[in-house]
Amino acid sequence: MEGKQQKKYEIDMCEGPLLGKILLFALPLMLSGVLQLLFNAADVIVVGRFTGHEALAAVGSTGALINLLINIFIGLSVGTNVLAANYYGARKERQVSETVHTSVLTSLISGCILIVIGLFLAKPLLTLMGTPADVLDQAALYMRIYFLGMPVIMLYNFGSAILRAIGDTRRPLYFLLLAGIINVCLNLLFVIRFGMGVAGVALATVISQAVSAGLIVHALTASEGCFRLDLRKLHIYPARLKQMIRIGLPAGMQGAIFSISNVLIQSSINSFGSVAMAGSTAASNIEGFVYTAMNSLHQTSLSFTSQNYGAGKIGRINRILLLCLASVSVVGIVLGNGAYLFGRQLLSIYSSDPQVISYGLIRLAYVCAPYFTCGAMDVFVGSLRGMGYSVMPMLVSLTGACAFRVLWIFTVFRWSHTLETLFISYVISWVLTASVHAVCYCFAIRRLKRSRAAS
Repeated sequence: MEGKQQKKYEIDMCEGPLLGKILLFALPLMLSGVLQLLFNAADVIVVGRFTGHEALAAVGSTGALINLLINIFIGLSVGTNVLAANYYGARKERQVSETVHTSVLTSLISGCILIVIGLFLAKPLLTLMGTPADVLDQAALYMRIYFLGMPVIMLYNFGSAILRAIGDTRRPLYFLLLAGIINVCLNLLFVIRFGMGVAGVALATVISQAVSAGLIVHALTASEGCFRLDLRKLHIYPARLKQMIRIGLPAGMQGAIFSISNVLIQSSINSFGSVAMAGSTAASNIEGFVYTAMNSLHQTSLSFTSQNYGAGKIGRINRILLLCLASVSVVGIVLGNGAYLFGRQLLSIYSSDPQVISYGLIRLAYVCAPYFTCGAMDVFVGSLRGMGYSVMPMLVSLTGACAFRVLWIFTVFRWSHTLETLFISYVISWVLTASVHAVCYCFAIRRLKRSRAAS
């Protein structure tokens, strides 16, 4: 019975029509991402409404720094997804099992390392970013509590990567739905009833993430087949860890170095004061919903390409890319421009301060409306990583986006010190980077076809 129950959550990525399966895979991922963002949105809305714009700025100013510190470890979960999907597509059951157990133990070790990093480096790094004095202490407190929950956050990310590798995106959605409801209820209880401020929203997030991680572990331990988790057999298999690092470390490094450019941008936003910070925080939170909807297509291209690559079905990879590019463009154009058109109403959910709303509208106009170009860039990266290329997309992304933005901040932004000048660097970098990724993809697919023909 469990085997039949388990099978209904899986998607056969290597046979049959693609579009329906891509949408069936992507939609739960999209909804899962939205629910995950609701964790932070609930934090931001509650503190903005019931604590004040300083607390709103405190929570928002930590996002780029948190991503900087955790992205290398989150990158390893990309390695988990690609490796498990490759082996699952190739029907190599022993290697799938070794990947599962190595990944789960790696996630827990990573989480413990991050606790130490977060506790000791939160305030010094926030100070280095130029976080205003009226925000600094609250931001540091939020980060320290948030990082105490890193083991469960890492466990959820690695566990859901395993489920995505076999085509299961629905159960993580159900788990996040329950955790999201818990998070919102605890936010209201801790902040409004007990007056805990930023500490309350951080604690609510950690507790809710622990619930979702526990449910993921239960799903893996209750499963049948090669991806079943046996907690007594947790072990680091060196060969699997090495492969995970080879694929995932470049992705993690890309995310971390990308975050450096975002930290520089956040520092530049900080120079306009706490009201501008609050407006940017609210707009960024709205953007997050658009990004996570598009990112579901990046994850889809990664998983579908990985399984078909493992199964040796090269002819399907081009179709996967084109369908994912078309889907991400539709999602990005509709949601990104919709967020801008209804920006004033959406921003008023986060703050009633007219100045905060005005600053938020600037960001939505320059970043959110053309956001579909970022989605296209990410889909190319997903396809390249699914074919085993990890270093190449990392180098292209770091040069075309990260280095470009840093150069922009120290040149163009210095000459024209406005938020408009700062935010427009995003879309220029996305277009440049997506164009180069497209060239790299053409090179990679031709090379793959030649190597398969030769063998």
